[in-house]
Amino acid sequence: MKSFTVHRGRVAPLDRVNVDTDQIIPKQFLKRIERTGFGQFVFYDWRFSGDGKRNPDFVLHEPRYEGASVLVAGRNFGCGSSREHAVWALADFGFRAVISSSFGDIFANNSAKNGFLAVRLSEDEVAALMQQAEEIDGYQVTIDLEKCEVRDEQGFRATFPMDEFVRHCLLNGLDDIGLTLQHEAEIEAYEARHPAPAALRAP
Repeated sequence: MKSFTVHRGRVAPLDRVNVDTDQIIPKQFLKRIERTGFGQFVFYDWRFSGDGKRNPDFVLHEPRYEGASVLVAGRNFGCGSSREHAVWALADFGFRAVISSSFGDIFANNSAKNGFLAVRLSEDEVAALMQQAEEIDGYQVTIDLEKCEVRDEQGFRATFPMDEFVRHCLLNGLDDIGLTLQHEAEIEAYEARHPAPAALRAP
């Protein structure tokens, strides 16, 4: 898993509340067996009309937000179903983090396990970031996980809460497999002391 320490990037404001995972990545695109390739379908029903034509009014189609890597959204972002594909789609599109005042619990957990940062700030702080992104072309923020801080060059600075274990995993790029492999020597020693029965051994 890619570690997250400090990231500076352009901000895209998504001024909508209760953005559920079916809007982040609609169900018809869940047939892929890889974790990649979902970015082209992120927010598909908002980015495109029913006949597949591009919606020029959607925020991510505005030229000034092209290449944005930080999404700022309304409260309860990532609610709804538990699909991990929502995080894969956002990351594949190019986002490294999303900032909101609250998240769906499963979405936040999936984010942490995929090296994607879900930053929780107050509603007033989120509103301030949205306003800056709407008013300043090329507006950027720095997200510092080592300090648990979001800041910009205009004077905004805010700290965010983060579970210490989750923070440790993100800083060190450790998903569940990575955590397990930290104990590889102990696992191998255990297996050496407890060989599998003959019936279970590979031919």
